[in-house]
Amino acid sequence: MTQNWNPPLGATGEWAAELAELQARRASSLAMGGPEALAKFKASGRQNARERIAALADAGSFHEMGRLAGKGHYDAQGAFKRLDPTNAIVGTARIAGRKVALHVDDFTLKAGSSEGTIADKWIYIERLACQLRMPLVRLVDSAGGSVKLLMQLGGTKIPEYTSWPANDLLKTVPVVGVALGACAGQGAIKVLSSHFSVMVRDQAQVMAAGPHVVRQAYGVDVDKNDLGGYKVHRKSALVHNEAVDEADAFAQVKRFLSYLPRSVHEAAPVVPSGDDPNRIDDWLKDAIPHDRRKIYDPRKILASVFDQDSLFEIGRYQGASVLTLLARLNGVPVGVIANDPKIQGGAMTLQAAYKMERHVRLCSLFGLPVVNFVDQPGNQTGLEAETGGTLLGATRLGEALHECKSAWVSILIRRCFGMAGALHGPKYGDHLNHRFAWPSARWGSIPIEGGVMAAHKAEIEAAPDPAAKRAELEAYYLDLTSPFRTAEKFGVLDIIDPRETRMVLCDWVEDAWYVTNSKTQGSIN
Repeated sequence: MTQNWNPPLGATGEWAAELAELQARRASSLAMGGPEALAKFKASGRQNARERIAALADAGSFHEMGRLAGKGHYDAQGAFKRLDPTNAIVGTARIAGRKVALHVDDFTLKAGSSEGTIADKWIYIERLACQLRMPLVRLVDSAGGSVKLLMQLGGTKIPEYTSWPANDLLKTVPVVGVALGACAGQGAIKVLSSHFSVMVRDQAQVMAAGPHVVRQAYGVDVDKNDLGGYKVHRKSALVHNEAVDEADAFAQVKRFLSYLPRSVHEAAPVVPSGDDPNRIDDWLKDAIPHDRRKIYDPRKILASVFDQDSLFEIGRYQGASVLTLLARLNGVPVGVIANDPKIQGGAMTLQAAYKMERHVRLCSLFGLPVVNFVDQPGNQTGLEAETGGTLLGATRLGEALHECKSAWVSILIRRCFGMAGALHGPKYGDHLNHRFAWPSARWGSIPIEGGVMAAHKAEIEAAPDPAAKRAELEAYYLDLTSPFRTAEKFGVLDIIDPRETRMVLCDWVEDAWYVTNSKTQGSIN
C-alpha cells in the first residue's frame, strides 16, 4: 500500500474529537471501494489503485492530496459516520528520485467513472503539474461517463472541463498516460492526451465507447478487445506502446521519463556513462550488404552506436518502416530515428510519417538532440497509398521538421530518394544541414533501378540482351551516384567509415547539448 504524507497519530488533548474524526475520514479514504469491491478487483488479477501507486513510485514518496473529498454520511444529530471517497486518487510522488504528479483512477469506486467523481480534484493535480512544472502520470482505469449521474444531478450537463489545462500541460511538462483497464470516453482521452502512452495487453482497452454503446448505436456485437485492445492500436497508432503486464507498463513509464527534463524550462538529465565514446565495433564496416537487394537489421546497428542498453523504442508496431527511439550518447539523452528496410522497404507510409512527426515534435519540445539514420527509398506508392493520404502525412512531417528546434544530425547509410528522402532533417532558418554518409549511401530524385527502366525503356527493349543492357546502364548511373562525388562538391559534410559513427556522434552531441542547455537556461531568466 502507499505511504501517505502523515503517519497515524494519537487523538488526545483538547482537539481529541476532531483529530479522531480526521483519522476516521482518512481511514475511509484508504478503504477505497470497501472489502468486497477490493476482493472482487483482486480476483481479476489486477492491482488496486493504491497498490499501483506503490509499484510505480519510490517507496514512501507519495504525498496524497484531497483525501477527504467525497460524500459524507451523518447521523440524525449531524455526527460523522463515514465517508464515500472519490474515485480519483491524486498527489505527488518521486520516480527514481524525481518529483512527479500522479492522477490515478480507483476502479473499485463506480468503475473509475470520470463523471462519478469530483472533477475539481483530478483537475487540480493537473493544474498543479502545469504550474509547478513537474511531469504528470495518469494511471487510467475508467469506464467513462455514466447515466447514473443524472440521478445525482437531477439533470444533464454540457460535456466540458473548462478549467482543465490539457493543452498547456502538453506544451510544458512530460505527460504519460497508462491504460490499465477499459478506458472509454474521457478515460481514453486521458490516455491519449500525452507524450507517451502504454497499455497492458489483454487487460486494457482504449476506445470512444464500450461494446454496450456500440451495440445500441449500430446493432453490432463486438468484444471490447476487438474494439479497443492492443491489436487495434497497432494499426491505429493511437497508443504508443504495449506492455505484457502492469509491472512492464510501469517500467516503461520510468524509462521514458528518465530521458526527459522536468519541464520545457529545464534540460534533460545527463547520466554517467561507462561506455567508451571511442568504442569501435568492427562488424559495422559490413553492416550494410553490398548487394542492394539484401536487407539488414537497423536495431543491431543502433545498439552498436549508442550507449549500451540505452535504447528505448516508442511505437514499435506502428508505422514500422520507421523506428523512433530515445537513447543516450556518452550519457546525453537523444531522440533517434531510423528506417527499417525489412518493413515495406523502409518507405514512408502514412503511419510512418505520423509516427516520425510525433517523435520530432516530442524531441523539439523537450530539447533533445536528434540522430536520424537514413535509408529512405521514398514515399509509399500505389492506389492504397494515394487513397490513404500518404502525401498528406509527408507534408505534415515537413511542417514539423520546419518547426523543429532540436540540434540534428543525419547519417545517410543507404538510400535517400525523392520527397520522403528530402525529409531526412530540418533545412530552414538557423539549422545547419549537419549530415554524414557511409560509403554505402546513395541519393537522388529517384532510385536508379526504377529510373533506368523509365528513362531507357525503348533502348533496353530493343537491345539483343535486354537484361544485360539494363545492368550496364544501372552500373553506369550507380557510378554517377557515388557519395564521393557529392562529397567533392561539399554536398555532404563527410563520408565516414561506419566504425567511426559512435565517435563522430559522441563528439557532436557534446556541442549539441551545450547549445540546447544554453537555450534552456536562457528561457528561465
